Amino acid sequence: MARRIVRTIIQLILLSGTLVTVLFFLDIRYSLLPTRIHNLLPEHHAGQVITDITYESCPSVSLFSCATREGWVRIDKDLFLGKAWLAQGYIQFKRMKKEDLNGEKVIVDIRIKRSEPAASEGGGDAKWESRPGGIWIKRSPKLIDDPVTGVDVLFGPDAAEVRPGWVLREGSLTLGESPRITVRKGAPPADLKKPVLKFRADHKFKIIQVSDLHLSTGVGACRHPEPAETADGCEADPRTLEFVGRILDEEKPDFAVLSGDQVNGDTAPDAQTAIFKFAELFVKRKIPYATILGNHDDEGNLSREDIMKLTASLPYSLSEVGPALGERVLDKKGREGSEGGVGNYHLEVLAHKGDHSALTIYFVDTHAYSPDKKEYPGYNWVKPSQINWFKSLASTLKDKHDHNAYSFVHLDMAFIHIPLPEYRLPDRPIVGGYNNAPRETPTAPSYNSGFKDVLVDAGVSVVSAGHDHANEYCLLDNGKESLWMCYAGGSGFGGYGGYGGYQRRVRLFEINAPLDRITTWKRVERGPDQDKRIDEQILVEGGKAAQPK
Repeated sequence: MARRIVRTIIQLILLSGTLVTVLFFLDIRYSLLPTRIHNLLPEHHAGQVITDITYESCPSVSLFSCATREGWVRIDKDLFLGKAWLAQGYIQFKRMKKEDLNGEKVIVDIRIKRSEPAASEGGGDAKWESRPGGIWIKRSPKLIDDPVTGVDVLFGPDAAEVRPGWVLREGSLTLGESPRITVRKGAPPADLKKPVLKFRADHKFKIIQVSDLHLSTGVGACRHPEPAETADGCEADPRTLEFVGRILDEEKPDFAVLSGDQVNGDTAPDAQTAIFKFAELFVKRKIPYATILGNHDDEGNLSREDIMKLTASLPYSLSEVGPALGERVLDKKGREGSEGGVGNYHLEVLAHKGDHSALTIYFVDTHAYSPDKKEYPGYNWVKPSQINWFKSLASTLKDKHDHNAYSFVHLDMAFIHIPLPEYRLPDRPIVGGYNNAPRETPTAPSYNSGFKDVLVDAGVSVVSAGHDHANEYCLLDNGKESLWMCYAGGSGFGGYGGYGGYQRRVRLFEINAPLDRITTWKRVERGPDQDKRIDEQILVEGGKAAQPK
């Protein structure tokens, strides 16, 4: 009996391996796997090189999808971004294993130009070969040390490339919505080493919270810029990124939190382009950063899980996909995900000396829109599966990370996108509001799942949200154990902001370990307060929520 069971198990393993292998080779030939999977597959494979590249178009009203050439790979991004009435267009490339070349030429360089590049451009002595759309390639019959091993497509004149080994080529193709070619040469790098968060030598740690960037595929259009006379010719993304970059250079934070709606859904049909643009802010300055998702991030071509996986793979990113929580459910585009969302995780900030945790930062997915709009209209809420995960996690961290061995008081913070229902509490102390009140009614969920009390029980003294762009105050929950509930304020010109002359802004927190203190302030894009700290206040003193002064 035991032999029969073992034999059956071995047969099942062999059958599964055979099916996976067959599917892999069939997908290379016929692109059988769905687009969602292809979006996550790297456009290079170890030990493989690119031997040719081309552009293929087909009618957008065709009953069949655009065919992929036999033996070629298609980058599943329509170069027209779905905007062309009659056509779709795709970049395809031919990829081969090095040992199977057998005289096949290998691409050693790619350029995008209207006319033939100079012979001296690019590697090798070969002549440039023309391909549709303004693509020029150089191919060599010899396998050199750094052949082209990956090709991808980004969009817009402001596109950025942050992946190690990849280079974004100058110029746009002569067709589509300003598509750009990005190229990787040589072997893929080793896995990225994640940065470690530590307090500085002065025992301080500064966090910048950037929320609601609302970046597009392309430069985007400004909404409600202030002052109003700056509206003419205003390009949303360049102005947003210039503003945030200036504050990063002036404040020099140790860590950045992006608290949702980095991607402006309906104007970002290629979410990857938008993601790389915000990542470049931090990568080029070598600032570690972490993200959570808002209600607009996944309204483009990538699911929430896809976005978090992509972001987590980038340099200096400490984002995590987090555990699968709750049942598997479908989003409004029919994509599968966890009921408890994605991007539920935590990070530890270590003391300057030793490996003791000085600060725990929690990140929680607050989802998007209510699943029961009739009974609970508006926005979604933190789910029971997330609350159970959070309780279990918080109860184990104290011993696991030696909180008791730390010389000062260990502190806890949390970041969310959609505010908690308690952000609507009346008659509570507010600091930094518009005339000591919200600029706009907080759009918290109408159902209260009790997550605020869970935060308090875990010792969290500050939680900060995004979502309501023109709200940028901190409100004190005056319960038995008080909790400061803050807003970052919207920073992106691709999202709304036109309430009461609202200036785009970011929020900063500075943790002072010897004083067991958390201080916060804001910085604005322009105006008389451009170079000032706005509404500076002490949130935590002696490890406890402080009363406003």
